[in-house]
Amino acid sequence: MLNVAMTDELSLSTIGQIALTVRDLGPAVEFYRDKLRIGFLFQAPNMAFFDCGGIRLMLGPPEGTGEFSSILYFKVDDIQAACETLKSRGVVFEREPHLVAKMPDHDLWMAFFRDPAGNTLALMCEAKR
Repeated sequence: MLNVAMTDELSLSTIGQIALTVRDLGPAVEFYRDKLRIGFLFQAPNMAFFDCGGIRLMLGPPEGTGEFSSILYFKVDDIQAACETLKSRGVVFEREPHLVAKMPDHDLWMAFFRDPAGNTLALMCEAKR
C-alpha cells in the first residue's frame, strides 16, 4: 500500500507489458515470431509472450465481454526497406509508407498493417533531413 506522500510523487513512465487480444493464438504466435521476428519469450495456457526491446508483449484472449486493441508502433530506420522485408514474409499493408508530419528536424513516416487477429500495427520512421 502506498502512503499519501508517495502517491503525490508517483510518475508512470515505463511500459512493462502491452497486451493484444487474439482469438486464435497459433497464427498470432507464428505472425509475431516468424514474420515480424520479435523475440519469442515463452508460452503459457492461452498466452504467448515476446520481447520488444525490453517491453514485454502478451498475446491472449479477450478479457470480459469486450474486444479492445491498441496500436503498436515499431520504430524503424528505413521504412521503405522495412516494408519490403515484411512484405517478403507475407505481411500485407493496409497503408503503405506515407508522410504524416514534417517536424522541425525530421519527417515522420508511417505504414499500417494488421496481425491475424485484426489488431492494427504500424511502422514509424523519424527520417532526418
